[in-house]
Amino acid sequence: MLLRDTLSAVLRSPLAPPSPPREVERQLVASLTVSGSQATVLTGVRRCGKSTLQAQLMRRAGGAFYCNFEDTRLYGMGPEDFTTFLSVLDELADPDQPVFLDEVQEVGEWQRLVRALLDRGRAVCVTGSNASLLGRELGAKLTGRQLSFEVFPFSYAEYLAFTGEDRGVDSLRAYLDDGGFPVFLSERRDLILQALLRDVVQRDVAARHGLRETRHVMNLLLFLLANTGQPLSFQTLTKNLAVPTVGQTSRYLEFLQDAYLLFAVPKFSASFKQRVIAPAKYFAIDNGLRRANAPQLQPDLGHRLENAVALHLRRGLRELHYASERDRWECDFITPDAAIQVCLELTPANRGRELRGVIEGTRLHGQRRAVVVTLDQSDRLREDGVEIEVMPAWRWLV
Repeated sequence: MLLRDTLSAVLRSPLAPPSPPREVERQLVASLTVSGSQATVLTGVRRCGKSTLQAQLMRRAGGAFYCNFEDTRLYGMGPEDFTTFLSVLDELADPDQPVFLDEVQEVGEWQRLVRALLDRGRAVCVTGSNASLLGRELGAKLTGRQLSFEVFPFSYAEYLAFTGEDRGVDSLRAYLDDGGFPVFLSERRDLILQALLRDVVQRDVAARHGLRETRHVMNLLLFLLANTGQPLSFQTLTKNLAVPTVGQTSRYLEFLQDAYLLFAVPKFSASFKQRVIAPAKYFAIDNGLRRANAPQLQPDLGHRLENAVALHLRRGLRELHYASERDRWECDFITPDAAIQVCLELTPANRGRELRGVIEGTRLHGQRRAVVVTLDQSDRLREDGVEIEVMPAWRWLV
């Protein structure tokens, strides 16, 4: 239990989110409103800009109260301290001041504190680095009283705003190499991305889930970073990486996705059973993180482009799929309104294969337009009765 004097000292002199040297207003800001009826929850991988986004919301709100639960003075804080925390907060903050809590997963049973703040009529915004904030942990105490938003590293549009580059194939190539972590773009050192990956695995996977060693988790992560966009079953991963059991592989994948290092794209099927048993594709949360930690012996610009497209789609969609028919065709992404194929360049050699995949994707259950995203090609095609739009990624991504 923390002393009241300690909590009072922390809350009287909060460590506000620092303003980065070059700050970009995040695209998500426009869609966020911090109100008293529901908690605003921001989750995402560490160092992707959640605290900066929170600071932007605080400035827009005018007067706001902030507490960072990673402050070392709050180490060991738990439910027994919530009454004192609320008492000190009431002394320091006006009743209509919104409360911003950063990295709440550092405090046990933090949901109870958020619920108490909401019950007092306070507007609350919290950030966290684990996807479980969006599900099990949050829903248990705040059912129907939260709006959850995922924060990603910079999009291509935000990358352009940060770097000052113009959109086009040259800046797109740079973005596919650099990724969108603001801290890396400020200093341009791969060691930052390597240390970040180790930190996330240690703090948000190993420590959180009580793992005594991370060898299998790290091998699994690095393998998937090197093989983004490949359909991979639990059985295949277990065998190839010598993980003791399929169950362990499944759990480790869940942990890595909870920490926002990877996200899965399942296969599209009208059958629930087929959706569950078909192998998923896995994509990296950031191309720069992928490049710095799982370097490829051969150039893989095509995989980076596909990963960037997957990230762009995932920012706006919780449900994203791929589709295929074994040895016949494959469509990279299926959304509610589009079938999307990704290739660096349409050529006479690959045109038939790429177009067949996107055409078959439009014929699945539902109405979808056909789009082929390339590095730098524009065209409109009609094939087998289907209109196909060919777009350069540097235009499509913004």
